[in-house]
Amino acid sequence: MVNLGNDWDEILKNEFSKPYYKELRKFLKAEYQNHTVYPPMNDIFNALRCTSFADTKVVIIGQDPYHGAGQAHGMCFSVKKGTPPPPSLQNIFKEIHSDLGIDMNAGHGELTAWAKQGVLLLNTVLTVREGEPNSHKNMGWETFTDRVISELNNKQTPVVFLLWGAHARKKASVITNPIHYKLTAPHPSPLSAYNGFFGCKHFSKTNELLTASGQTPIDWHLD
Repeated sequence: MVNLGNDWDEILKNEFSKPYYKELRKFLKAEYQNHTVYPPMNDIFNALRCTSFADTKVVIIGQDPYHGAGQAHGMCFSVKKGTPPPPSLQNIFKEIHSDLGIDMNAGHGELTAWAKQGVLLLNTVLTVREGEPNSHKNMGWETFTDRVISELNNKQTPVVFLLWGAHARKKASVITNPIHYKLTAPHPSPLSAYNGFFGCKHFSKTNELLTASGQTPIDWHLD
């Protein structure tokens, strides 16, 4: 049984016993035994461990984890301290600087400081083979993350969902509660950032929406 250590345990307790998840678990067991898979097994659910359901007020939805050694640690776009920020994360930092004037040269790319403020950093797929992006697509993770988003959709306080790129935008159909906000933009990847991610101002817009709904804005600085 997965232990998340907060209110997600009660909310998701039935999910881990469903047939699709049992099949996913069987698949993952074989993958971790026979291939190099990221993130490390104990880090798969770090996003949910770090940001409880009750605390979640912003959701950034990514695709699947970074597929290079030492990068993924269970929170979308984030890398542990000591690992250089990958290009997508560098572009996120550039947009924050352009949008809010914040100097993002913290010397690392670990986004835990955001997660602790209520920013759920959720990939649509939570695992990946080394060097093979999308290798764990359509194995069950999408069903699981749909459930997470569906539960957040039921919240009675507004949540700001940041949907960057096609994979994230697919999750928009799960977000039906009119009290929530959906901000969409191209993915921050170097392949698409200049097509509308740069200039989207999602970070200032998020804080405006949080303030308007009586919630504390996010401090986007890294510690």
